[in-house]
Amino acid sequence: MSMQEPSQLQVADPAAWPVAPGWAPLVAQFFASPRGLALLDFLRQRLAAGASVFPPRPLRALELTAPEAVRVVILGQDPYHGRGQAEGLAFSVAPGVPLPPSLRNIFKELQRDLGTPWPAFPDPGGSLVRWARHGVLLLNTCLTVEEGQPASHAGKGWEQLSDAVIRQVAGGERPLVFMLWGSHAQAKRALIPQDRGHLVLCANHPSPLSALRPPRPFIGCGHFSQARAFRLEHGG
Repeated sequence: MSMQEPSQLQVADPAAWPVAPGWAPLVAQFFASPRGLALLDFLRQRLAAGASVFPPRPLRALELTAPEAVRVVILGQDPYHGRGQAEGLAFSVAPGVPLPPSLRNIFKELQRDLGTPWPAFPDPGGSLVRWARHGVLLLNTCLTVEEGQPASHAGKGWEQLSDAVIRQVAGGERPLVFMLWGSHAQAKRALIPQDRGHLVLCANHPSPLSALRPPRPFIGCGHFSQARAFRLEHGG
């Protein structure tokens, strides 16, 4: 996100939220449905009431990662609720924002598992835009949130859209990697067919509250090396 772009949602209008062409029919169908229309009405009411809603582009994951480009899916819950943090990708923060604890643990596991020299990345910040542009669908199940109020937009309709996105990519012919971290993400496992050859990896959430705890500690899970081996096996 450039310095000129707003850090919060300005209008509740899907026309202002670009998506890759392959997602357009699914997105249009959702926002024309009763649930989608109710969600837009809710967002407009909250904006009219002066609420600060993040991120500025809720559909950024669908903008940067076209369905035909998806190779890995990482599911989050809802956007960061601090001003200037969320940029529309699960776990990612806008450039220049300090790393949240969960993202720090993701980078720690990446370094432990693959030897990736973090923080000496080409971009040492916490923006995962580069991942999104290389086939990693960083999808939150709820796509907006209000400042200082985590899960404030849960149950308002976004989940119907994100479930449809998961079904679309999981129903394709190409085997994908699904990284399901924490109970919220793992609840979506039922949307992933078992007969498509997908690799489904489950672990605790990377939050410091659970990253080292049983039954499936995130630190030490080895998901990144397993994903790399799977992608190499399937021509990625």
